[in-house]
Amino acid sequence: MMKDIVFDLNNVGICYRKVASIRWKNNKFWALHGVSFSVHRGETVGIIGRNGAGKSTLLKILADIIKPDTGTITRAKISVMMQSLGAGFDPRLTGKQNIFLSALMLGMDKNRIYFNVDDIIALADIGAFINEPIRNYSIGMRARLGFSIAYYIDADVMLIDEALATGDHEFKIKATELIKEKIKSDHTVVIVTHAINIVRELCDRVIVIEEGRSLPEVSLEESIEHYMNMKKK
Repeated sequence: MMKDIVFDLNNVGICYRKVASIRWKNNKFWALHGVSFSVHRGETVGIIGRNGAGKSTLLKILADIIKPDTGTITRAKISVMMQSLGAGFDPRLTGKQNIFLSALMLGMDKNRIYFNVDDIIALADIGAFINEPIRNYSIGMRARLGFSIAYYIDADVMLIDEALATGDHEFKIKATELIKEKIKSDHTVVIVTHAINIVRELCDRVIVIEEGRSLPEVSLEESIEHYMNMKKK
């Protein structure tokens, strides 16, 4: 039913201008075009596609970080949290300082941050690096810290970009189990990932993005098979 729809995209497109283009030539690049699908309350939806297909751009549109140039997107009255490999971290600040900065930016009030900071640090499990500047972190460490902060943000919708596919095996298992808890508590989750095992385990549906377009939706396994065939080309 319409009242259960969280996101409704209709022919959404976004166009970027190529910086180094010759003025009199076509210097437009359509990162997304003709994207149409809906996300219902309580669903876990996977977004898959090859590198450069437009998946992360699509997540930013869902998060209302960027506006589409064409088409329409309708959102329910919801709170949205986007988590993506430590996006928004200040590399000069320590991990602990970035917990406060990122959590404030994501809408958590200061008292709640103080209440949860030790749990966030424990979940990230990066040891003494929590007091080191973020610029000294590996990609996996940034992902662990970013995921840990995001987990404690109370939002209706979680948008996750690749975090579960990064880092060591033990953390992937832990993060997957925590996302399962969110799913069981009726959160709406949209995951951009290349990790097909995560898609199979967590997602109710999957949207395949190919060259900036959303393909007609089919079953989960058919979508995965199509994606795997695309990767071989």
